[in-house]
Amino acid sequence: MSPVARRWQRIAAIVCAASVFMAAGQSSKKHKPATAHAKSSSSKSAHKSSGKSSRVVAKGGKAKGRRVEEPTVSAESVRLNHAFSASAQLRPMAQQLVTSRSAAAYAGVASYAASHPGDGSAAANLALGHAYLLDKRYSDAQMTFRRAAEGDSPLADYADYLGAQAAVQGNNASQAITLLTGFAEKHPGSLFVDQAPVLLSSAYLAQGDPTSALKALQPLADASTSSHVDYRMALAKAYQASGNVDKASSLYRGLYLGNPLAPEAALAKAQLVAMNVPLTPGEKKQHADSLFNAKQYVEAAGEYRALQKDENGLSQADRDALEIYIAVCDLRLKKLGSGEVNSLPQTGDDTAALKLYMRAELARSAGRNDEQDAIVQQLMTSYPQSRWLEEALYSGGNMYLLKHDSERAIADYTALCERFPRSTYAPNSHWHATWLNYRLRRYPEAAKLMDEQIVNYPGGQEIPGALYWRGRLYEDIEQNLPQALNYYKALSNAYPNSYYAILGRGRIAVIGTREAVAPAPALASVRAIDDPHLTDVLPENDPHLIKARLLANAALNEYIRPEIQLSETSRSWGVLAEAEIYQSFGEDTRALQAMKRAKLPFFSLPVQEVPMAYWQLVFPRPFWSQLKSNAELNGLDPYLVAALIRQESEFNPGAVSRANAYGLMQLLPSTGKMLAKRGGDRHFTTSELLDPTTNLRLGTVDLKNSINKYSGQVEYALAAYNAGDTPIRNWIALNNYKDVPEWVESIPYTETREYVQGIMRNREMYRAIYAGR
Repeated sequence: MSPVARRWQRIAAIVCAASVFMAAGQSSKKHKPATAHAKSSSSKSAHKSSGKSSRVVAKGGKAKGRRVEEPTVSAESVRLNHAFSASAQLRPMAQQLVTSRSAAAYAGVASYAASHPGDGSAAANLALGHAYLLDKRYSDAQMTFRRAAEGDSPLADYADYLGAQAAVQGNNASQAITLLTGFAEKHPGSLFVDQAPVLLSSAYLAQGDPTSALKALQPLADASTSSHVDYRMALAKAYQASGNVDKASSLYRGLYLGNPLAPEAALAKAQLVAMNVPLTPGEKKQHADSLFNAKQYVEAAGEYRALQKDENGLSQADRDALEIYIAVCDLRLKKLGSGEVNSLPQTGDDTAALKLYMRAELARSAGRNDEQDAIVQQLMTSYPQSRWLEEALYSGGNMYLLKHDSERAIADYTALCERFPRSTYAPNSHWHATWLNYRLRRYPEAAKLMDEQIVNYPGGQEIPGALYWRGRLYEDIEQNLPQALNYYKALSNAYPNSYYAILGRGRIAVIGTREAVAPAPALASVRAIDDPHLTDVLPENDPHLIKARLLANAALNEYIRPEIQLSETSRSWGVLAEAEIYQSFGEDTRALQAMKRAKLPFFSLPVQEVPMAYWQLVFPRPFWSQLKSNAELNGLDPYLVAALIRQESEFNPGAVSRANAYGLMQLLPSTGKMLAKRGGDRHFTTSELLDPTTNLRLGTVDLKNSINKYSGQVEYALAAYNAGDTPIRNWIALNNYKDVPEWVESIPYTETREYVQGIMRNREMYRAIYAGR
């Protein structure tokens, strides 16, 4: 049964049961309202789990989940289910509208609204209002949102709030005030309860009523919302309008300095200028530094230049420092030459270290390695604690890694770890030094460093590799097979679905059973992942879940997840519910992206401990029949092809990358044309690569050719798929690897290394999930 069919079967049963419930409630002699037996969604306790859980078998037959307490059927859930059913066919048109906002798309949804009175019309009008709002057609948006709120629409809170947004932006503040006054009482439990006062404040300010604006914000003063940027900005504006310059300037200054990357920061600065409350040069410098650290180099350089130009009270030392900060922005933007650095002023503070760092970077880029090393040594002597020494050491280590100069790379990485042990670069630098020692066959040093990695950087992404290769040293070099087993088992237990855990289980099978020995001390630092307590049994009567499905019908996609998260039990099922909403419409890419956004530790959770529904969404199989037949036709493992597509395009047949690669398997037009011509197609067009049938047919041929080119070694072919043939052949030509896993770990391009490991891991995940299916 297809996902859509399963969805309709489930919803039909719910609506049927809800109708029986409603009929029973209406026939009650006491005419007691249904909500007497269940609190509405405004009451948090209505969805609170009792804390007890029962284990249930998932559809997959392997994994088990925990069942959350099912909310009682309520009048609200009944009403929402009817609205969902009434608008079930709207989604394709509404999604087309929000994507294209063409005249034809508008007309299609308007026609649906006209032909589906009641709840269907309300959902369609909400979709129309949403699109009008995006197109800044505020008058049209207000009109359609009013229609969406008519009667007892279960989406009235969305219609009112979004209608108020349109009214404020369309200079109709009085209408916004009408919609937002008493919003929490009219729509208890709404997603917008905490946002409505901020918008209401804006409406009052538009009418020149700061007193009412401040009063509107008062209910949020002691709530967690009071720390939000939009609340603080609204409060600052209200105080400014009321003449309270001190409070307004304090809030604006806090926004400018504390939230430098927020859009409100620039507005806060402008308002401080308007109130004649100047920022100090130090505050302006702090803001520019924040932009630099966020890699917004163009903006940072602009602020440094403005500060240098406009501040009359700056000392010459300050101006010299700003000139150097401007130069480092130009360096990052690749607009700086050696002559420009040499002409920078001489300083005696940390900017002198920065100037040396820039000279080192330019020497590195020009291939003057000895000069770069000499500058780094000068930094170590004169500025041993400078951030710019830290940057120079990491840059130097990476350069020598790419040049295969292991000794110099180790020296830079080691110096960084010793001098800056808490650096964000430290875990990665330590691992590079560790691995290069292993590659130089300095096994005792490598063993010591691997255990250091495990102890000093627990939880880091390098730990699975450290556990595996330390196990290999115990197995291959020290001949301590029981201790090797301890490392492999710790790896498999803590990171069961990682690339290295899969390799580790292979080593366990080879070693077999050995007499147990006490685990090495380093293994005490290996962290287990907490069970996220996921369930595949959704609380079908939860109003927030039903409402999220209703919002999906109207293509208000950005509100689906926040609406689900309003339910107190959603941590156990929310991501599954969101992904299944998308999957039920055949939107597999959106479903996969929803699962990824949740950042659940899937690669640290055993397959059998997570309900199968989650795995099938994290590792989907769209276009499976075509994929499988084309893979088998070319002698490929279908799960390898699926893993590659998941990595390349997330199963989006319309994907086009910045590198101009097309479709599911991300083929270049030139490759597609060449393969099509070989197959006898002389009329091939690039757009055909967006057709899954064509893309899979040509892509599987291309992948097979690449594997054949590398004598059947899949890892080499995958690396070439990502980085091109030239570097891969250069790395193979070194010919000093014990085995393929060592070659993979030695790939100097982080992206390519993680790409290969990820696809090899995901192939095994597909096998584990779908074996026998």
